[in-house]
Amino acid sequence: MAAAGLAARGIETILLDEKLAWEKPCGGGITYKAYRRYPFLLNNDTPKRKVMETTLSETRGGSVTMRLSQPLLIYSRYDLNRLLLDRAAASGARVEKDRVNALERSGEGWSIVTRSGRIHADFVIVATGARNSLRNVGTEWSASDTMYALGYWVQGERRKIDIQFFPNFEGYIWVFPRCGHLSVGICGKGEPAAAMRKRLERYMEEQGISPKEGTFYGHTIPALEKPSFFRNRMCGPGWLAVGDAAGLVDPVTGEGLYYAIRSGDLAAEAVLGQEDGAGELHHAYRRLIHGEFLDDLALGAGLAKRFFVQRFLFSSVPARMIEFMRHSPRMTEIVQDLFAGTQGYTDLKKRLLDNLNGTMLELFMGWMLGHRVVKEG
Repeated sequence: MAAAGLAARGIETILLDEKLAWEKPCGGGITYKAYRRYPFLLNNDTPKRKVMETTLSETRGGSVTMRLSQPLLIYSRYDLNRLLLDRAAASGARVEKDRVNALERSGEGWSIVTRSGRIHADFVIVATGARNSLRNVGTEWSASDTMYALGYWVQGERRKIDIQFFPNFEGYIWVFPRCGHLSVGICGKGEPAAAMRKRLERYMEEQGISPKEGTFYGHTIPALEKPSFFRNRMCGPGWLAVGDAAGLVDPVTGEGLYYAIRSGDLAAEAVLGQEDGAGELHHAYRRLIHGEFLDDLALGAGLAKRFFVQRFLFSSVPARMIEFMRHSPRMTEIVQDLFAGTQGYTDLKKRLLDNLNGTMLELFMGWMLGHRVVKEG
């Protein structure tokens, strides 16, 4: 996204990627929020699934099936990566299959050390993902600022998404139908990867999905704690980090594709806005990120543990949410908008209290968001 935006405006741009298109460990879901802003994600010939239905379940709380207000697009990550790389090349970026081993400051610019040699650049945009080997750029986090994502690609066909929650587990299992196969995975914090894998495989066996027939993957995903968002090293003199390399992932859902795509576009906007060179572009980039979604992600970080592992009315919060959805169309609409990406965390409490009747629901939201709701009269 960054390369396409820069090259289209006449900036000499080199995009370095050691693998180019490859099948990344990720569900591959593109929300309505993403393709509404970037229609090319919807209007293209790349294979994708348009899913209109999802079932939310919790071990003790039962399940509810809802029809999505807008389809979720599900891509193979190989296909989505190919689409984005081709778009950058078509915009004029030079795409090279090469590994970056180091970044070295060279005057006001950079010397980029690759397997093939060195490249001089005035500035760099870092999109290395969570496993960033370039120690002098990109976000810095502790173990508490990450979650694991483990899963399988297996043969199968389904029409809907399945999401499974568990009591006392900060995360969830997903089943995403892709073109030609299923992405079945688990993401979460606070539990060893081996235990999470066993939890996932038990679920798969219960669902009649054999892990023995699948291809296993594992990956680390940023899931920053609330204080970490405000000291996050996402940019500096002459460099910007985007996507996972900047820690820009929803800490509740683990969704990162929208934030990767959008932050890449904002990185290009920051560079193009600096007419006098790259000296202050990192300040412009930080302002853009803060203005768009950083406060919302930080609020989500404060909400995540409360949502997943604390209890409300003798049950888990996901279980109560599912119960409310079964009895409240308005609650279902709000969850639909959360899936679509159009409902943020900063105004979630107000919308719930404006749209849902009943003292129990008001107490629920006041408790979940860490605020006391007081009714007068």
